[in-house]
Amino acid sequence: MRFSRMVSKTLRDDPPDAETASHRLMLRAGLIHQVAAGVYSYLPMALRSLRKIENIIREEMDAAGGQELMMPALQPQELWDQTGRKEAFGDNMFSLNDRHGRKMVLAPTHEEVITNLVKANVQSYRDLPQILYQIQTKFRDEARPRAGLVRVREFDMKDAYSFNADEESLDESYQAMAQAYRNIFRRCGLPVLMAEADSGAIGGKDSHEFLLATNTGEDTVITCASCSYTANAEKAESTISELPSEPEATLEEVATPNIKTISALAKFLAVDESKTLKAVFYMSDGEPVFVTIRGDLDVNETKLKNALHSTDLRMADGDEARAAGLVAGSASAIGLEGIKKVVDSSVTNGNNFIAGANKPDTHFKGANYPRDFQADIVADIALAQPGQNCPRCGHTLESTKGIEVGHIFKLGTFFSEVLGADFLDSEGQQHPIIMGCYGIGVGRLLAAAVEQNNDENGIVFPAPVAPYQAHMVALNINNEEVAEAAEKLYKELEAAGIEALFDDREDAAAGVKFNDADLIGLPVRLVVSPRNLKDGKVEIKGRMDTEAGSVPLDGVVAAVQERLAASAE
Repeated sequence: MRFSRMVSKTLRDDPPDAETASHRLMLRAGLIHQVAAGVYSYLPMALRSLRKIENIIREEMDAAGGQELMMPALQPQELWDQTGRKEAFGDNMFSLNDRHGRKMVLAPTHEEVITNLVKANVQSYRDLPQILYQIQTKFRDEARPRAGLVRVREFDMKDAYSFNADEESLDESYQAMAQAYRNIFRRCGLPVLMAEADSGAIGGKDSHEFLLATNTGEDTVITCASCSYTANAEKAESTISELPSEPEATLEEVATPNIKTISALAKFLAVDESKTLKAVFYMSDGEPVFVTIRGDLDVNETKLKNALHSTDLRMADGDEARAAGLVAGSASAIGLEGIKKVVDSSVTNGNNFIAGANKPDTHFKGANYPRDFQADIVADIALAQPGQNCPRCGHTLESTKGIEVGHIFKLGTFFSEVLGADFLDSEGQQHPIIMGCYGIGVGRLLAAAVEQNNDENGIVFPAPVAPYQAHMVALNINNEEVAEAAEKLYKELEAAGIEALFDDREDAAAGVKFNDADLIGLPVRLVVSPRNLKDGKVEIKGRMDTEAGSVPLDGVVAAVQERLAASAE
């Protein structure tokens, strides 16, 4: 590709609304163009990278036994009403009516459609297992699109679905997909963490995320260096410090003037925060919920939402809390009636807590569960945090930030039971098909690659997903000798199957060309200049090399091939 013919233009300055490195660099390098909030056009270089990622995905999915198909993005809402997921996705789903008034949706995922498809084509255990996949556009009306391609409203995704006769077969498909994902990310040059994860609105049981570690990631990953335990913070467990057992004390009031926070309460009464009970107010599907958790812990809202089987969970505002009779700063479940109460399991392992007395400036000492208050639900709803102990081996947990680039689920039989996708076993008995689903965000994977691979000068593309393999810069191209040598070399690279971006601009200064080469970040840079040509050589430099070298004109192709081969290892 000739630089002078590229439709996209590089930018000298950072776009003012770019939040992350990948967003900033992809805009500056001319990879993407924003159409609306969370909606982007992929310009030619980005599309080349995306196609490379897609090809790697296809090769590994096919090798794992997958069959590619294509399903519609436009779907009848009645399918989603049958499974109840229209309500579960809520405002995140784009909805519309066709000209006949029929309700339609733009699909955020394809479990309903693929289940109906398999229902029509699978009758017997002999037809199983199946792994079907597509690479297609999805739509989610994100409330806060951000970070370029990391969180968008329209995006490309590889989604795969497995169909199995029993749990053992499902586990085989699940492990095959997990290995395929490892292969995909390795071949893309991207090291990932495989973390236990929550299934979210898609549902299911076993679930793992694949995350690229980066400080700007949206996800927090809890890890143990000792036993390799890895889990998304939404799912992660931890072993918290146990409190010494004490004889139950008498419940008594104590004045706590102007005390509104756990830290202030603990300091005022000279106790550790672990000896206090924190009250948190939520609205779950429009109904108030009172949550009690140990004062030194925080609520994991994903765990809470799952425990409540809630579709819509949010913190209650002040008016809602007051309407439920709750006293902010001095509330507890003691004596509380007419409201659903959830207690974290940490509360069951201690004695004589400090808790709110449900009136201003007053707390209770000697609060004990279940003597003084009860719960509708007792569950682990605590957020695992670094510094706590690993639930597997007891060592100290650590945390890192990451971008989710893949997610795999064991769905079980929810969709097949609701939609009637059954099969006959060897004895003629009917059973629901057992399902799994497996997703990779293709555009997000490209953004994550840029987010993880950049420096102060620009992108540092991993060779397997770089839009071009070599960036050839011609200096003083109006010089006939330079123009002739550059054209000849460009054709030699092309003939050898090396994808080259040829900066043939006549009006761009050398500094501009070098800056653009660093900004775009292709694996190898070649410089054809009058000075080098006097010695019959071309300058060669890897994107991360500190010094440039030189090779004879007749050895350039071999040198580029050698560097590309080394970078792919």
